[in-house]
Amino acid sequence: MNQKYVLASGNQGKLREIEGMLKPLGFLVRPQSDWDVPEAVEDAGTFVENSLIKARQAAEHTGLPSIADDSGLVVPSLNGAPGIYSARYAGDDADDLANMSRLLVELKGKSGVDRHAYFYCAMVLVNSVDDPAPLIATGRWYGRILEARQGKGGFGYDPLFGIPNHNGSGSSMSAAELTSGEKGRISHRGQALKELVRQLVERDGGLTE
Repeated sequence: MNQKYVLASGNQGKLREIEGMLKPLGFLVRPQSDWDVPEAVEDAGTFVENSLIKARQAAEHTGLPSIADDSGLVVPSLNGAPGIYSARYAGDDADDLANMSRLLVELKGKSGVDRHAYFYCAMVLVNSVDDPAPLIATGRWYGRILEARQGKGGFGYDPLFGIPNHNGSGSSMSAAELTSGEKGRISHRGQALKELVRQLVERDGGLTE
């Protein structure tokens, strides 16, 4: 497939994951920075709405179809926090370490179901800024928040996100300890991307050269 898509994200971790999963499928995907697209103001109340804001802005600035995702960590015992504020949980200029530190403070003394969590991803594709029928796909990845960071890979909250009994091993790994291939197969973003591609193939009647 030779259609070029703009990836509406400035997050380098997301760029690596999404580009890595789409390239083998023949998608030509370029980051919005290639066109100097400014960061969108994500002021909606849901992941889906925020991803549409980003995708429409990228499409408007480039004139090309755009893919965007909005993802975050949801901890039910914290009333859904960090949620849509995952990237700035510890403040507007917070980095991953600061966000994880705040999460550990919020969960201090909690155990069992209170540490259950899931990553959520809403991924969209718009053909143009005013596309009335965008493709929308979602994914959830269930796990629990660990007591301390584990692993050096991934990004965001990955070092704190425990995956119980991974591959039947009986032990808990963190998302930061997975290979990129493993993460792509089971993560919230991987799930959403597979569903988005399925919808795209169905809509267009199959990918053609």
